[in-house]
Amino acid sequence: MSVDNKKTVMDRRTLLRAGAVAALAAPIGAYSAQAFAPRPVASAIDFSEFPICKAASDAPPLTGAPRKLKLSWNAGAVCLAPLPVAIDHGFFQKQNLDVELVNYSGSTDQLLEAIATGKSDAGLGMALRWLKPLEQGFDVKIAAGTHGGCMRVLTRTNSGVDKLADLKGKIVAVGDLAGPDKNFFSIQLSKLGIDPVRDVDWRAYPGNLLNVAVEKGEVQAFLSSDPLAYLWLKDAQYKEVASNLDGEYRDKSCCIVGLRGSLVREEPHVARAITQALLDAAMFTSQNPDKAAKSFQPYAPKAASLADLEAMARYHTHHHHPTGEVLKRELKGYADDLKSVQVFKQSTDTAKFAERIYVDVFSV
Repeated sequence: MSVDNKKTVMDRRTLLRAGAVAALAAPIGAYSAQAFAPRPVASAIDFSEFPICKAASDAPPLTGAPRKLKLSWNAGAVCLAPLPVAIDHGFFQKQNLDVELVNYSGSTDQLLEAIATGKSDAGLGMALRWLKPLEQGFDVKIAAGTHGGCMRVLTRTNSGVDKLADLKGKIVAVGDLAGPDKNFFSIQLSKLGIDPVRDVDWRAYPGNLLNVAVEKGEVQAFLSSDPLAYLWLKDAQYKEVASNLDGEYRDKSCCIVGLRGSLVREEPHVARAITQALLDAAMFTSQNPDKAAKSFQPYAPKAASLADLEAMARYHTHHHHPTGEVLKRELKGYADDLKSVQVFKQSTDTAKFAERIYVDVFSV
């Protein structure tokens, strides 16, 4: 889908208060932060298409000395390109923030605990990885979605697996049996009347060897995320069967911004500022995928060219970043989906859950 086509299907309500523009989680304490020198002035964003955003983006920045914050991310996830964009193009500085990026790779529970206990102030990650741990009560608030797209089902071109329903009775390789891609495609299979537990044999393999499993004939398909999935699809022997931009999900976010609960309560204007900077950077990424690719290139696999990174930035829906009531509806929808595949407890009230975990930082 082209960027223009994606913008035509966008629900404009997702832009309300979204500002101009819009994990693999390391053991606690194993921070590998990098410091950057942001540009003095934030790069320009074109507001002409979405003038409803301009008021939120024009909220005054924080005053006084730059507010230092730690933000956790998975540096290998190309869909998080807006983070280095926010540094390279001055969006954090525009809000008077001094943000330290922390590359965090380990369990999601550890990441959320790090945010909840103040070892990090914020983080970005996959909704379908975060929501189950958040059901347990971590003090982390979801302030925005950041984009859609990045998860795919791949198979060999001649496998006979042509659509998602063809996975029934098949062996499918996954990098993580509790991962967001397995959760997402299990939900889709369930909606097709296929029991994702009984009708599909899921098998775990190292993420960078998923393609080897299908080449050996041990599995008939595998799940992967960009950039690896995109790079494998450049090989003519592979094809895409499904993605998380299919059907109703093309207008939903898959990654979310989580904030330390105490930050939201004690410094709401700081919570607004960091969310605004991220949404500005996301829209800048949507409008300038070439520049976003250059910002992300230091973190990308060596096999990914600048043209590959730009193509991925165009493919991911960085123009879609819901906040407020729209965000709350998306979170409830995902919780309902997770309940349908027995990931969430059946006793969980998903409306109350969504109300508890989300925050509208632009209402302060």
